[in-house]
Amino acid sequence: MPVSDTTVSGLIELKRTDGEGLVAQLTSQLRSLIATRRLGKGRALPSSRRLASDLGVSRNTVTYAFEQLAAEGYLAASHGRRPVVTIDGRERIEQAGAAAAGERARKPRLSPWATKLQRADWPMSYRGQLKPLRPGLGDFREFPNEVWARCLRRSAVHAGRRELGPVNRLRLREALAHYLATSRDVRATADQIMILPSAQAALTLIAATLISPGDNVWVEDPGYPGAAAAFHASGARLTGVRLDEQGMQRTPGLGAPKLIFMTPSHQHPTGRLMSLARRTEFLAASRPGRTWIVEDDYDGEFHYDSRPVPALQGLDAHGRVFYVGTFSKAMRSDIRLGYLVAPAALVSTLEIAQQHMGLIAASHIQEALAEFIADGHFLAHLRRMRRLYHARRDHLVEELQRHLGGMLSVEVPPGGIQLVARLKRGRADQAVVKRLVAAGVETRALSSLALGRPRDHGLLLGFAAWHESEISAAVRTMASCF
Repeated sequence: MPVSDTTVSGLIELKRTDGEGLVAQLTSQLRSLIATRRLGKGRALPSSRRLASDLGVSRNTVTYAFEQLAAEGYLAASHGRRPVVTIDGRERIEQAGAAAAGERARKPRLSPWATKLQRADWPMSYRGQLKPLRPGLGDFREFPNEVWARCLRRSAVHAGRRELGPVNRLRLREALAHYLATSRDVRATADQIMILPSAQAALTLIAATLISPGDNVWVEDPGYPGAAAAFHASGARLTGVRLDEQGMQRTPGLGAPKLIFMTPSHQHPTGRLMSLARRTEFLAASRPGRTWIVEDDYDGEFHYDSRPVPALQGLDAHGRVFYVGTFSKAMRSDIRLGYLVAPAALVSTLEIAQQHMGLIAASHIQEALAEFIADGHFLAHLRRMRRLYHARRDHLVEELQRHLGGMLSVEVPPGGIQLVARLKRGRADQAVVKRLVAAGVETRALSSLALGRPRDHGLLLGFAAWHESEISAAVRTMASCF
């Protein structure tokens, strides 16, 4: 119902203790009165002097509110005259609703890059609480948070001294160069190492720098969908290469690609280990400067059954291999740090692209991690987690064989943080996964990781992030679902 001039001030309540200023409060309340038609179109408001007196505020407060509403089209104000409401609140709401509906009806036009990303089956969408046996995770509950917090505090205290330093911190690059040389036989100087927000950022950087539309890229099939998404979105033609017991196979009949992506230490998702002979074959078949190899060592810290095979990068004598790693599996996923060891010939180009694309990791996190490694905390944590994850892998295998041996065939990986259990009797894995997730066990269908038509059906099960009691309970739930 419209109101008289004398009651306008009675509809407004200003709070001096509110965090919002008086002008903002008055503007908002007058706007609301107009929108709800309590101040109808054509209604003259009290003068600024009178309203200020009624509300007990300065005249400037009221004047500024009137000017703002006039600028928004709610009032008409002129010198020496009282402001007048110029719109009908209901009309304004209906017009806004119609405009919003029209905007929703028009599908946004995306770039080819964004369109291809939308079609990719990555990133995997999880909702709700974390549940066993979600793959791809280490156990963040076992991380030495107090030690890490001390490193972060010391890094923050000294942040002002390094405000204008390089985006890739030298201390961390040097610590990584030493660690990778001793643990994975990676041959690189600190200058070849780039620190990035994630391993996926490294793949995006490589794709943007090297891939032109139509370039042929080989990926493992089944394989890591994040790599396929990054290269496909950059315009590559993807060729899925089948696996054998050693991971990606050599396929002489295929034309030479621009790039080969592989996970030779623990093939994703099967966990298979590529032999030294197979690695040498791939290097011999790639042409220096024309065929690049991206080696993703996403969980290379965790080997259980034997000494790990040296990284492919360390066997390369011609600078054609990129080595990609991450700290999210060994430490905590929310630390958000990955790294890229680049061929020396491409370092300067990649550094320019890194800054242009904004793929920069926070400097205080880099400095804290450098200290965490230098003080021996990283290696101590890794040694402990290797023992723990090894036991959890064996426990999951035993539980699956005991409760689901007739339904599943388990592939025992030599390392890593997850395993594949293949479905017997020709079951479709997508339906099984849907049933398991509804029952509280998170897994991923092996068929969903295929590049084309899936050849295999199975479950990708994580073991590293879960206590043995949680693993046992999850397997019992799986057995009841089957």
